[in-house]
Amino acid sequence: MEEVAHHSTHDAEIDARNDNIVIYVNGELVAKSEAVVSVYDSGFMLGDGMWEGLRLYDGKWAFFDEHMDRLFNSLKSVSIDIDLGPDGILDILNKTAEANGMTGDAHCRLMITRGRKAKPFQHPGLSRFGPTIVAIIEHSKPAQSLSAQGISLATVPQVRGLPMSQDAKYNSHSKLNCIIGYLQAEQAGADEALMLDPHGFVNTTNACNFFIVRRGEVWTSTGDYCMNGVTRQKVIDLCRANDIPVFEKNFSLYEAYGADEAFLTGTFGAQTPVAKIDGKTIGTGDRKVTMRIRELYKEAVLENVENQKARTA
Repeated sequence: MEEVAHHSTHDAEIDARNDNIVIYVNGELVAKSEAVVSVYDSGFMLGDGMWEGLRLYDGKWAFFDEHMDRLFNSLKSVSIDIDLGPDGILDILNKTAEANGMTGDAHCRLMITRGRKAKPFQHPGLSRFGPTIVAIIEHSKPAQSLSAQGISLATVPQVRGLPMSQDAKYNSHSKLNCIIGYLQAEQAGADEALMLDPHGFVNTTNACNFFIVRRGEVWTSTGDYCMNGVTRQKVIDLCRANDIPVFEKNFSLYEAYGADEAFLTGTFGAQTPVAKIDGKTIGTGDRKVTMRIRELYKEAVLENVENQKARTA
């Protein structure tokens, strides 16, 4: 049986330099082959930790303040104290990027866990040795095929849950819910999963926030059951500032199937077009609104980077 080639919103162009990067692990910059944490680490053992994805543009981390707001809100919510503030995190990221000779086209996965445990059990009090902090920064440019072809989605049985089960606003290491969704989509022949909320309304994908365009209006979910994406909020703000009607609302697969355009948002890919949902082609391939939003977003990134430079001048 011939295998179908899939791609994802995180597909990047191959860059051999990533074989020799150094990675920040608990205060040290170490070679990629030596970057390890303990098998007793709470992140490995239980998925007990939070992470952020950040992107480097011209020596600055785009929308750094917004990412730190989310990170520190998450850490506070689960009582992880890292004894560092945003400036400390910025120092870690900048030192790691500098050590790798990176000024742009780079993506960081910052991971913070409750740390090493004294015994292999669940109780958070067993993490007695301080938090684990890791920053992986890779040379990373989104694959050109993402914009050219778009992503295919399959609606999956796995849903984004209620806030009192595991709030999707936690950017946590516990990603099994999303991974199950992805597996279901892949087994259905699609690139990624379109996940519904507990009431059956269209919510998000396994990795990104989801938008549709209908008759010139931009729609996304209410936000009640999805990751509070930094890029998601930037798109909403840009639409409001540029007279593009935008709505955070409940909508069903019926409206998604009949959309003129659909796209995903995330720090890595910015805005990635959606070509198909459940085998149904979305629109005619004319993505005027998506392309306009993409250009507005590029301008917003440049403005944010210049503002950061002005602050540090």
